[in-house]
Amino acid sequence: MRAPMEGSAGARTVLLTAVAMVAFAANSLLCRLALQEPIIDPASFATIRLVSGALALALIVRMKSPRSASGRPDWLAAAMLFAYVAFFSFAYLTLSAGTGALILFGAVQVTMFAAGLRAGESFRPIAWVGLGLAVAGLVYLVSPGLSAPPLLGAVLMAVAGVAWGAYSLRGRGVADPLAATAGNFLRAMLFALGLSLLLATRAHATVAGVALAIASGAITSGIGYVIWYAALNGLSAMHAATVQLSVPPIAAFGGALLLSEAITARLALSSAVILGGIAIVLTSRSRGASSQRRS
Repeated sequence: MRAPMEGSAGARTVLLTAVAMVAFAANSLLCRLALQEPIIDPASFATIRLVSGALALALIVRMKSPRSASGRPDWLAAAMLFAYVAFFSFAYLTLSAGTGALILFGAVQVTMFAAGLRAGESFRPIAWVGLGLAVAGLVYLVSPGLSAPPLLGAVLMAVAGVAWGAYSLRGRGVADPLAATAGNFLRAMLFALGLSLLLATRAHATVAGVALAIASGAITSGIGYVIWYAALNGLSAMHAATVQLSVPPIAAFGGALLLSEAITARLALSSAVILGGIAIVLTSRSRGASSQRRS
């Protein structure tokens, strides 16, 4: 009787993870459109993104259960969410998309893998091969546009990656992903409003910039993060870190479709290597997880 249930839970985790990765990739496209053109400043984009996400999630929570409890506030998760959104926005003022993606996901990998190893998780040799393939594919994908990045932009993006990794780790085991994400967005919004007040003299935004920030906050961030929190319940820290390597190739293909960028042989090959490596990792159980199942 347990086998069908475990299979159903595994399929649910795979579906949730896939949807979350698509949402993250879509969010990257929205951020690129808004921040690489002078249609909005990064502080305003981050603030509108978090405010619209908080409002959308509050409405969903209200519709789901008008009397639902808010739960215990997680100010650390909110701070990590704000740090990710803010530092990510400012980093893209000076970094190219390829360099930024490499630094961001490299920092996420280090953060989540360090946490996984500290918790006793470890990969079998075949899984390390899969991880190596995924990382190699990512480097190959972004390497054509790589150059020595500006130090400030690189540091900001690295901090954003660490913050996102920490936020993802905080979401593992959350009982109510929707309520937790709604609360995190609400509290992170307060930090963002404070940042906008400090930088009010530099604020500027067009209608298009505001629209992109709202879409990023309400749809690809707010709803996307709820789905990600739900998926995290079925993923180890190492698996959660690895699957996020799928975001750059998804975003690259999205850019080709939506921004008329060419789908090159390099893009197709690197994407196949990345996704193949991820498949190897996800089909390999971590030793820590295996030992827990035997006990």
